[in-house]
Amino acid sequence: MTAPVSLVQVNDLVKHFAAARGWFGLGRGGGAARPAVRAVDGVSFEIPPGRTLGLVGESGCGKTTVGRAILRLVEPDSGRVVVEGVEVLSLPPRELRALRRRMQIVFQDPYGSLNPRMTVKQALAEPLAIHKLANGPARTARVAALLDEVGLDQKLADSYPHELSGGQRQRVGIARALSVEPKFLVLDEPVSALDVSIQAQVLNLLSDLQQRHHLTYLFIAHDLAVVKHVADQVAVMYLGKIVEQAPAPTLYGTPRHPYTTSLLSAVPVPDPAKQRQRLVLSGEVPSPAHPPAGCPFHPRCPHPRKNERCREEPPALRDIRDGQLVACHFAEDPMG
Repeated sequence: MTAPVSLVQVNDLVKHFAAARGWFGLGRGGGAARPAVRAVDGVSFEIPPGRTLGLVGESGCGKTTVGRAILRLVEPDSGRVVVEGVEVLSLPPRELRALRRRMQIVFQDPYGSLNPRMTVKQALAEPLAIHKLANGPARTARVAALLDEVGLDQKLADSYPHELSGGQRQRVGIARALSVEPKFLVLDEPVSALDVSIQAQVLNLLSDLQQRHHLTYLFIAHDLAVVKHVADQVAVMYLGKIVEQAPAPTLYGTPRHPYTTSLLSAVPVPDPAKQRQRLVLSGEVPSPAHPPAGCPFHPRCPHPRKNERCREEPPALRDIRDGQLVACHFAEDPMG
């Protein structure tokens, strides 16, 4: 059986943000200009149709910037993004607008992503009007169908965002993304702002919608426990780079990068009799404006064989076995 052709392909994506400048092009305070912040520094991955890639890492690692750069909500500096066979980064504005029907985003903050002056009905009808998908009674019927699809009562159609709960607002955000019938969704921390019980409901909704519409997801999160239940593949980011990527069962069962191991050790275990040993990293995350030479993780790495090579030679992201990609010189012997 042949592997499915990827719906989303990202190759060597780069996005650096210029540091704030003061008078005469100098840095704040009159000193030398600051180096650029390397938010995304050469990220590559593929997502087959109907599958989910979980993109995880600590706050500030660049995962949200990856999602926004793919959709060109921020313009990448370089790289290649292909969605449904279309080169996204080379599209002129008019063609990009047409492609945006096929790729949408659900934001982390369900309140901040909705216009407080619009009712639910108006928020869902707006994309239909922009893309000329329905008019008059057909638009009203489509809005009602979207509310049903995300499990919201029709009575909420005339409500404003401040009159809804967090879970209801996020369902509106999901319905708005679905309104233009996309094939690819960037889910940017879609449940992190919700209560735990509501998180489970929204995750189940996203899973049902994926199966019903054969959707492809980039699921961005910092909670590995959540990602474990939704992702087919998981990519772990650190300082703007992917340091490990593998099928979810492989990554959770046999992580090969010390950073992945440390993240997994912090995931709570519900059974007190099966507590795992916590691997606490020393030091702070380096600044993405001043990443370390060599392996970006080496200042915090607990590997006993860490040596001069780690401090001088950046490790390549390489396949060590059956599609498990790891950027570590000692990936075959992770902590030995």
